[in-house]
Amino acid sequence: MTQAMTKQPYSATPPDPGLVGKKSWLSRLLKQLDVQLMVWPGLLLIFVFSYIPMYGVLTAFMDYNVFTGARIFDNPWVGFKHFEAFFNAPDFDTLLRNTLIISVLKFAIGFPAPIILALLLNEVRHMAFKRVVQTITYLPHFMSWVIVGGLVMSLLSTENGSINILLQKLRLINEPIHFLSMHEYFWSILITTNVWKEIGFNSIVYLAAIAAIDPHLYEAADIDGASKFKQIYLITIPTIMPVIIIFMILAMGSFLNAGFEDILILAQDPGLRPVSDVIDTYVYRVGLQNQKYSYAVAVGLFKALVSIGLLTTANYLARRSGNSLW
Repeated sequence: MTQAMTKQPYSATPPDPGLVGKKSWLSRLLKQLDVQLMVWPGLLLIFVFSYIPMYGVLTAFMDYNVFTGARIFDNPWVGFKHFEAFFNAPDFDTLLRNTLIISVLKFAIGFPAPIILALLLNEVRHMAFKRVVQTITYLPHFMSWVIVGGLVMSLLSTENGSINILLQKLRLINEPIHFLSMHEYFWSILITTNVWKEIGFNSIVYLAAIAAIDPHLYEAADIDGASKFKQIYLITIPTIMPVIIIFMILAMGSFLNAGFEDILILAQDPGLRPVSDVIDTYVYRVGLQNQKYSYAVAVGLFKALVSIGLLTTANYLARRSGNSLW
């Protein structure tokens, strides 16, 4: 009894939280070593090619001349001179209008198109036909814009162009139409070509999200007498809505990317410039071809800041639904 009463209670010094955290971090790193080896090279490439060169945006506030051989910080600082020059440029209103209109059209038509394709392909039960459709719709994504542009120009050519020949055979037109030289057709051609090129590849994520839906939900809805349309409206779309919202946020971040390669190839006629000239093509033509590098950087920085604002706003609005990037 006395020994039991006089026995000292067991006490241990609590482990150092820093050591525990360090040990757990190292253990997690070792357990995920195969995954880490796949992630870190990508992060390293992003850091080297995207973050390290970011000091170059300082040239937007300088009169930078690449031919002087001087170090970047030896160039004279000019403040917001290049931004003011861009805002006061004669083409500013046209650039802003074309960029916004083309971006809105690409978003309004190009964003829901792969979702609709994924919903349609999900209802196809003939697997051979489904694979053929997927292969045909995926293929254009892997072709460069040079090839796609060449195909479009061949189809719309006034000399042996398939579209003009078909319209003449149907007696809808009497003379071949110069589609790629007329303002009223350019936006339709540009948006249609973009949708055709990317619709299949962009639908892959939505098909994967639909495949993850519990099939018992469809069985229960079928027993209750719900039609296919109601099943899509009440089960499929609400279930994949988080994926749709995430991609919508990302699309808003690149909203001002109205196009570059596609417009540069399809709008080779200078007469199309009033409807085809956007911020990216303007930077290439005025900033780079005319060697106004600081001016080009200033215009690109303006577009990047607006894109960040749109991305942040879209993420803030999406956060209310419980689905956001951060």
